[in-house]
Amino acid sequence: MTTSKIALVTGGNRGLGKEMARSLAAQGTDVVITYRSNAAEADAVVAELQAQGGRALALPLDLNDLSSYAAFVTDLTARLQQDWQADGIDYLVQNAGIGGNVTIANATEAQFDEMLNVHFKGVYFLTQRLLPHLRDGGSIVTVSSGTTRFVNPGYSIYASMKGALEVFTRYLAKELGPRGIRANVVAPGPIETDFNNAAIRSNPELSARLGSMTALGRVGQADDIGGVVAFLCSDAARWVNGQRIEASGGINL
Repeated sequence: MTTSKIALVTGGNRGLGKEMARSLAAQGTDVVITYRSNAAEADAVVAELQAQGGRALALPLDLNDLSSYAAFVTDLTARLQQDWQADGIDYLVQNAGIGGNVTIANATEAQFDEMLNVHFKGVYFLTQRLLPHLRDGGSIVTVSSGTTRFVNPGYSIYASMKGALEVFTRYLAKELGPRGIRANVVAPGPIETDFNNAAIRSNPELSARLGSMTALGRVGQADDIGGVVAFLCSDAARWVNGQRIEASGGINL
């Protein structure tokens, strides 16, 4: 039986998830990442983590397809046994997500349903399926958004689902407390990644405007978030539970 700590990071092939995987690996945690469609991108992350001396694995997962979760968990547990001789994971990082900017007046039911599945319903039921495979004393980190605190027109669906996710995380903390499992939220502010069609990174004017709204005078980078998640997946955060930690550079204070 392996003594390594193992983290599962959904959407770990790019952006924030990739930096979370890197930060977890840097503190000696083995990492399983998921990806929706870009296997080559995911394999490159795995190769990078392995080159640093850790063990890593990439598995496909489409959070919008809830019918695929049972097969995913079966595949995950088989690979954990095969590659690690392990019976479960220690850390679950629910990071995978999609962008979407649409006003309330123009929102469609299809857009609502996809956001619901990926950002809340999917997270809820994937977490449920993984609970028997999450070791006692472990940690769950759900990734929310600064937009649950401050309003950015066009993000009503996205932010509403993230708000539900934050409530769910507090319930996880309470219900899993007897197993010594902690659950916390990380809520990034504006970050320059390829998320939402690289809306911030590809628009210097928008980046400057959002950066001017933060106390630190800039927008975030993906590696500003990875270390926060790694901290929550460590013994140093053993007394941090049921909290929303906003990593936004102090925006809209």
